[in-house]
Amino acid sequence: MTDIRTILREASVALGDRLEAELLLAHALGVDRAWFFAHAEERPDEARIARFNALLARRTNGEPIAYILGRRDFWSLPLEVTPATLIPRPETELLVEQALVRLPEGGRVLDLGTGSGAIAIAIASERPDADVTAVDASAAALAVARRNAQRLGLGRVFMTESDWYAALGDRRFDVIVSNPPYVEAGDPHLEQGDLRFEPSSALASGPDGLDDIRRIARGAYGHLTDGGWLLVEHGWNQAAAVRDIFIGEGLVDAFTVQDLEARDRVTGARAG
Repeated sequence: MTDIRTILREASVALGDRLEAELLLAHALGVDRAWFFAHAEERPDEARIARFNALLARRTNGEPIAYILGRRDFWSLPLEVTPATLIPRPETELLVEQALVRLPEGGRVLDLGTGSGAIAIAIASERPDADVTAVDASAAALAVARRNAQRLGLGRVFMTESDWYAALGDRRFDVIVSNPPYVEAGDPHLEQGDLRFEPSSALASGPDGLDDIRRIARGAYGHLTDGGWLLVEHGWNQAAAVRDIFIGEGLVDAFTVQDLEARDRVTGARAG
């Protein structure tokens, strides 16, 4: 049998990434990564080696490591993810930041297309005084979001199955946030990398990628309090178009914020 040191060395070469090799092996063995430092000479049994090799094969085939492990950290919170949800990405934390600075005390937040619940849960974790409603049209995604909120003990996050605003009646919110589909249908990137494995319905949105943002903006005025904010994540080259959409729907004070790579990432506007 092969020892831990050799397994990690060979897997690191196969993946081109030492960290991923350690994460996969730790998952297969049911240990944390720190365990390796004291057990480099240990030789796992054949069953655990077989489990690790199966995980390694999935990763070398391109499957996202978040789906293999079934988790991804967002806003320093451990979240369950499945192929029913998008994989939360660090740049989306900018959307959380922008929501938090605009959320009044005891405010109401709506997260449209919540997926794993990442945005709603991050806001709720920072603002336990807020009422956070998270909606998704996918029952499978909403089940993941519900489990995440329950596991983290966030009692004021309310999950609702809804096609955008359809199930919300006349409810109004101080802040509406969304990381909606915004990739152009047919974009070749949809067939590359992690995107190949993520739900296409949560990625692509019409010929210019803006169909769902148009729907969100169209319904926003009827669901925002006076002065309430709509904030959405979008592609690096869509900011001007998103601002125009917002203004066309009667929202005011449109602005765009760039991410850490100096790319336009979040656009917002408020109900005047």
